[in-house]
Amino acid sequence: MKWHTVDELTDVRGRYVLVRDDFNVQIVDGRIMDAFRIGQSLPTIRYLTDGGARVVIACHRGRPQGRDMSLTTRPLALALEELLGRPVRFVEDCLSRDFLADMKNGDVALLENIRFYDGEEKNDADFAKGLAEGMDYYVNDAFAVSHRAHASVDAITNRLPSFAGKLLSSEVEHLSGVIENPRRPLVGIISGAKLSSKIGVIKVMAKLCDKLVLCGVIGTAFRVFSGGAPAGLDLGDNVKYDINDPAIKNTVEDILRDFGDKLVLPVDKGVAREFAPKAERRDKLLADIESGDIIMDEGPLSVRAFTAAVATAKTVVWNGTLGLAEWENWKSGSFALARFIADRTASGEMESIIGGGDTVTALEETNTKDKMTYVSTGGGAFLEFIQGFDLPGIRTLEK
Repeated sequence: MKWHTVDELTDVRGRYVLVRDDFNVQIVDGRIMDAFRIGQSLPTIRYLTDGGARVVIACHRGRPQGRDMSLTTRPLALALEELLGRPVRFVEDCLSRDFLADMKNGDVALLENIRFYDGEEKNDADFAKGLAEGMDYYVNDAFAVSHRAHASVDAITNRLPSFAGKLLSSEVEHLSGVIENPRRPLVGIISGAKLSSKIGVIKVMAKLCDKLVLCGVIGTAFRVFSGGAPAGLDLGDNVKYDINDPAIKNTVEDILRDFGDKLVLPVDKGVAREFAPKAERRDKLLADIESGDIIMDEGPLSVRAFTAAVATAKTVVWNGTLGLAEWENWKSGSFALARFIADRTASGEMESIIGGGDTVTALEETNTKDKMTYVSTGGGAFLEFIQGFDLPGIRTLEK
């Protein structure tokens, strides 16, 4: 891909640079639970500040309805300050420019939640004009929101000379490599609780991969469609709706017909009689699951089948935990798979590309993140890029 990157900005001393970052992290009782996304943004910020730029960062948290102060980005300023090792000024009004006169070369300012403003998600040209005021350049380093046609991602590029940051460039490079020229065999692992949200990427990955592992509710749904699980299995309301959708039903049947020999599907599940973190766990074959059983995780036989598929790979792409990995009794499937992939990657036997917030959290908890070849900051953007969708935040930076 030929596009404009931040490396082209070789003389930024005294220049004001608006950087769109993805700092959408979970904060509980004032504490950031995982600063991974913030840490990934540091190379671009340091490149600019070391060059003497005056850096103004726009970011968001959650999906606020108006000015919801429970989703303020103020705590992120302190976290960024600690990571950067330099002061970070917090600016309460994204459209205020009073603070610019006080900035010196190498200074950093962080704006309040960009989604507090209606114009952001509406991709409003006037809002983008306000954001651009006083700025000399724009840098997009937020891959995770680059599939959104929002003002700070899309419309802003009509107002300022625009460039891709180092993180965004890295994301595109690694994912393009998987799509265009992967080391084979290529094994994909797709999991999730809603079939309709991932049916598109499953279709693409079924064509691209040598083996495709389908886990979680998605894998169970494919088993039901293929006749390998009881038709009355409780998959939750979302999947019940999906299964009855003719378009999804036809797509699943096409995938099973054309790529069934590539698919690796679950054979057993971890189930409970109540939906609770510490509910008593039982592992059952799909055929033995009874009415009232709630599926919470993959069973040991399924995990064995998944790791056997991974053992054949030179490249693995994984999105989505196998079950409710955030709950103590239901994390064993995801954790076992994470450790297996990490060990094979660390030994040089394969490359691993991991994406999706829940999956990254599982890597954090198992201390395996640093062993993976590449861990993406994207969830929806990760999936849409693999599907070949036109991502607005990337298209606008192309030469």
